[in-house]
Amino acid sequence: MNPVDEHDRALLANVQPPEWTNPEPRSRYHLVVVGGGTAGLVSAAAAAGLGARVALVERASLGGDCLNVGCVPSKGVIRAARAFAAARGGEAFGAPIAEGEGDFAAAMTRMRRLRAEISHVDGAARFRDLGVDVFLGSGRFTGPDRLEVDGAPLRFRRAVIATGARAALPPIPGLGEAEPRTNETIFDLEKRPARLAVIGAGPIGCELAQSFARLGSEVTILDVAKHVLPREDPDAARIVQDAMERDGVRYLPETRILEVLREGATRRIRFEHGGEERELECEEVLVAAGRAPNVEGVGLDEAGVVYDRSGIEVDDRLRTANPRIYAAGDIVRSYKFTHLADAHARIVVQNALFPFLPPFARPRASRLVVPWCTYTSPEIAHVGLYEHEAEERGIALDTITVPLADVDRAVLDGESEGFVRVHLKRGSDRILGGTIVAAHAGEMLGELCLAVTHGVGLGRIGSTIHPYPTQAEALRKTADAWRRSKLTPTAKRAFATWFRLFR
Repeated sequence: MNPVDEHDRALLANVQPPEWTNPEPRSRYHLVVVGGGTAGLVSAAAAAGLGARVALVERASLGGDCLNVGCVPSKGVIRAARAFAAARGGEAFGAPIAEGEGDFAAAMTRMRRLRAEISHVDGAARFRDLGVDVFLGSGRFTGPDRLEVDGAPLRFRRAVIATGARAALPPIPGLGEAEPRTNETIFDLEKRPARLAVIGAGPIGCELAQSFARLGSEVTILDVAKHVLPREDPDAARIVQDAMERDGVRYLPETRILEVLREGATRRIRFEHGGEERELECEEVLVAAGRAPNVEGVGLDEAGVVYDRSGIEVDDRLRTANPRIYAAGDIVRSYKFTHLADAHARIVVQNALFPFLPPFARPRASRLVVPWCTYTSPEIAHVGLYEHEAEERGIALDTITVPLADVDRAVLDGESEGFVRVHLKRGSDRILGGTIVAAHAGEMLGELCLAVTHGVGLGRIGSTIHPYPTQAEALRKTADAWRRSKLTPTAKRAFATWFRLFR
């Protein structure tokens, strides 16, 4: 990290303290953790809390992507962008309308200040106080049961690799020479770019494209997909794309980038779109087109760990080809989410430190139900199966959709664009998946996560009183709609007979 201001220096004082002295290695550790991101930190803290001898090795900054260049700074920028949008859009509520461009530098400074204030939780001193031996430096396996950190040998009974992933640059001629931004450098900006090109229409690209448009940049997204967020429910993605375009984001679908040229402070992108070759000029290019696992320089071959360009190969217990070594988080061939890295770490600690648990008690990665949320405005949150996944597996569904336009609080908030969609196993109230599109969809998803994970039926959600008026009441309305669907013609005739008799 290149410190921009005093807040960045305060951050580094916690996560990469310049005066840090590595401890003397112990004779052998119960667990050596390689990588100090979410998976590594949770593994180290949990194991040390149980009384194990733990070493934590980090070659860059503790906190990993999430704290330093991912979840934390991006959500700080997103919140600032929402404030900018609210200040300009209060006319419908009778509020005074803000004028001017706003203070981009102040918004970025706020983000850096809050990131620094949060960083002590992931800091070296805190983990030392938890009983973890913290080694700052490059760690490399030198054998199946040993690691070396800047010349210091660490022997272990078990180890976990949690080295994470990084932004990947697609093979576009001239892209590297144009010095594009990624999530690792975009938050260093102090001056708002007048024009920003975003390569990739996934979650990171969409979140930051919309945010920078709201902050005043002229933003264009270029992507090969037909619509933004191609992994999501098409109806949900369409709502988000419409909202982004209203905020000023220009989306160029089914686009093939031919070349990126740098001419002084300007970048020129040559691309093919709609059968024609075109050009786009901008001051900054943000690449948000996938992640690459950090498998280089760790000595995986020496450790007997099998890996490829997609990450480390693990079994259902997150054990690598070397039974002494486990892997967790973004380095694994799986989804790249902070909350999944946390869940992986809890699986690893149990399986690595308690190998004699009976098979039924061993936690397994395949049992995890993994939700996610994209923090655009509105947000998209999802858990469980999509409709197309159920169809591929031969699972018949009943699908219920409640538009937010039918939810009083959403209408009153001016946030009625969106829906709650629940997929049920056909003929039952068992919830197999759900998607929410709403201003705070991520906050609303927890009820569906609980239902999918623990088999809570939609009927039980419907029998739970939800406070009125809230947007989460949409979940209860899905249960009402399901109940109405059970009122078959036969049932209606039976009720009619009853009410004729009950006079």
